[in-house]
This record gives sequence, structure tokens and C-alpha cells, in this order.
Amino acid sequence: MLIAGFPAGAWGTNCYLVAPAAGEECVIIDPGHEAAPGVEEALKKHRLKPVAVVLTHGHIDHVASVVPVCGAHDVPAWIHPEDRYMLSDPEKALGRSIGMQLMGDLTVGEPDDLHELTDGAKLDLAGLEFGVAHAPGHTKGSVTFRMPESDDIPSVFFSGDLLFAGSIGRTDLPGGDHAEILDSLARVCLPLDDSTVVLSGHGPQTTIGRERATNPYLRDVAAGLGAADRAAPRRGM
Repeated sequence: MLIAGFPAGAWGTNCYLVAPAAGEECVIIDPGHEAAPGVEEALKKHRLKPVAVVLTHGHIDHVASVVPVCGAHDVPAWIHPEDRYMLSDPEKALGRSIGMQLMGDLTVGEPDDLHELTDGAKLDLAGLEFGVAHAPGHTKGSVTFRMPESDDIPSVFFSGDLLFAGSIGRTDLPGGDHAEILDSLARVCLPLDDSTVVLSGHGPQTTIGRERATNPYLRDVAAGLGAADRAAPRRGM
């Protein structure tokens, strides 16, 4: 399996291209602010053909390049219905337009072919399987994508802004809810094997085992402690 990832834009949002191997079809995850040039570079470098864009949530730093990327390659996109409105009205999702001044000119709106994600869905795209889990807390429509273990390759978990290396997503923007994100951590993350590779929306790669042992939020949730009293971090948008 090939996973090409790079941070893009003012918020360093991770965009990923996932394919069975170089020279094959691929899925693009979270083409955000200023991600289009990086997408094109990765497609050329690895000789990939995109077949779909999938989105972990609707914040502009994760979706700003959806329309141009989908349009350039005539591919569909998937988003959870509770975050769909953010594609056309990103400022509504940011309250006082946090960070919008850094974004410059944006192409907002929906791509021509847009599908809605549901909890528990299995997406078969580019010869790969992505398991969808609804994981609200950062936004109402946040989701994660998990690829099952195969051969000697561990399971891969695209956590969006639910789980980071050493932290979790912020919950102080419209639609955020700290109790909900803790529930999502317990329901979606804790059952995963320690070997599961976590590729998040911001920051470095980690594993569930490492986060179970060192992430204060995941440790508190696992222990049933008062994680709700811990202040939410402010990574990403």
C-alpha cells in the first residue's frame, strides 16, 4: 500500500493520497487550504489516478481545495451530512471567522458530485476498503476512516481532528462539544489495536498504543477519570 501525505496551507493540515501501489488509482483525504499543488505533485510523482475525495469533517482548512481537485479530475467527494453546510458557508462553522483572514481567496461550494457518509459505512474505493465511523465532538459531522489490517500491514486509522499525537481536537468552535469528543474517543479509538497506525489531520504519525500510553485525554477516558475537566487544546481549526 502507498500513502503519500503532506501538510498544506496556513494551518498545516495533513492531506493524504492512498493507493494500493504506485501507478494505480487513489483516494484523496482532506485536500484543504492550498493543497491542490501538493496533490498534483504527489499524483505525478507516484503516477496515481484519483477516483474519489473523502473528508473527515467540514472545516475550511480540510476542504478548501475540494472543488478544484474534484473538478480537475472529475471525481466525487464524500462528507457527513451534518458538516455538508460548511462547504458553502465556511464562516458559519468558525464563529467569528477564526483564521479566515489567513485563507485569502477561496473557492467555496460543493463539488458537482457529492455523497453523504453514514456511521458504519464501508467505502470500496480504488481497490481499498475504508470503514467510516461517525466521531462528533470537534464538529457534529466529524468522521474517521479505518483501513483493515492486511498481510503484514497494520491497520491504518485516519483520525481527522479527533485524535492527534499527544492531544485531541479543539471543541470551542460552533458544533464542538467536549463531552461528545470524549465519547468519540472512547467509542471509536479505544477498541482499536495498539498496532493501529494513526494518521491525523495535523501533526505527526503515531499509533493507538502510543496514544493509549501517553495521550492524557485518551488515558483519562480509558481510566474513566475526569477528562471533561481538562481544557481542550487548540490545534488546527
